[in-house]
Amino acid sequence: MSHLDDIPSTPGKFKMEKSPFIQSRMRWHWQSSLAKLTFWSIIFFCLILIFFFRSPSSNPLLQDPYRRSLRTYNWGGPAWEKRVRSSARVRSRNGFSVLVTGAAGFVGTHVSSALKKRGDGVLGLDNFNDYYDPSLKRARQELLERSGVFIVEGDINDSALLMKLFEVVAFTHVMHLAAQAGVRYAMENPGSYVHSNIAGFVNLLEVCKSANPQPAIVWASSSSVYGLNNKVPFSEKDRTDQPASLYAATKKAGEEIAHTYNHIYGLSLTGLRFFTVYGPWGRPDMAYFFFTRDILKRKSIPIFEAANHGTVARDFTYIDDIVKGCLAALDTAEKSTGTGGKKKGPAQLRVYNLGNTSPVPVSNLVSILERLLKVKVKRNIMKLPRNGDVQFTHANISLAQRELGYKPTTDLQTGLKKFVTWYTGFYSGGKKAAG
Repeated sequence: MSHLDDIPSTPGKFKMEKSPFIQSRMRWHWQSSLAKLTFWSIIFFCLILIFFFRSPSSNPLLQDPYRRSLRTYNWGGPAWEKRVRSSARVRSRNGFSVLVTGAAGFVGTHVSSALKKRGDGVLGLDNFNDYYDPSLKRARQELLERSGVFIVEGDINDSALLMKLFEVVAFTHVMHLAAQAGVRYAMENPGSYVHSNIAGFVNLLEVCKSANPQPAIVWASSSSVYGLNNKVPFSEKDRTDQPASLYAATKKAGEEIAHTYNHIYGLSLTGLRFFTVYGPWGRPDMAYFFFTRDILKRKSIPIFEAANHGTVARDFTYIDDIVKGCLAALDTAEKSTGTGGKKKGPAQLRVYNLGNTSPVPVSNLVSILERLLKVKVKRNIMKLPRNGDVQFTHANISLAQRELGYKPTTDLQTGLKKFVTWYTGFYSGGKKAAG
């Protein structure tokens, strides 16, 4: 049973005492529940409006995601099916057969590699969109192919493709990492977030619920769901109904959607709230990545300050620690309980923070990069913009420690040194364009 929902869906009969105290508490509880229901109804309604009624022709930035998602991908045929089966074949005793969505992404590449290394069957799925330089994704693809991981080029909104993959391979697990990432980009292209993080997630769950057997699903939520929460460190029990960005709202919506599919269809679902993941093969839109690029180009680096000169800090978490958490979540995931879309019994539902528990001011991040790159940095102090960014993140990981054995071991100095070594090697000699 879920540790998130200790209240049975069908409570037993009870006799209510008609005392003013109880009546007052029930009235307060009803009003609180109504407020929450109203809040999320408005959020979902707004997202639907954005997705269905915003005209792509009015803004060129909105056209690309739909064109990319609707373009024809080449898949199918005996040779293709042979590659799919070979990649997904389990090569260790009691190993898993895992479908990894977003496999050419930052976390997806590292997780796929780790699963393959330990003998699990791994099949990747990625649409190689151009939110950031696709050549980096292709380089990750080449890296995985050398280790025997085949990445199917396709979109999670393509039901026919997903059903075909489950027809060819009886996946025991799905590691769902495909998503439209980035907090600030949501202000430019909101439709892409609804398309990937909500519609795409629902489409994947629809296929999984009908699969026989149903796979256990581990998926990437985000620390962004904590939004404007001021209580630190952030705990899984804290409120998450005050998102500061559309990206955060779509990830929170994903958690509610996961609860629904768990409750109705018996899907085993584990959400992982990642805290500012960094490391080799990372995302160019992340601060540590483009700071490194700009420092090497001798450009000034923006350092944001909150109100009253408040410090902006992040709980930077090294990729290897995140991978360990992802694999632990897969290893402890219980089987789904449904068959052919029908629930047979209660299924596991979990959410965990995966962070480092040691927030570091962004100014310190810049100082570390300055020392590692041996370049004097020109700092440009700026006010924190109202674009979805929050002042700080700080993970309480006690639940993940207790139930997953999760224990991060890499500090920011060590992790950034490894990143800089990779970055300078990958982009050296003019072989790659860093942007």
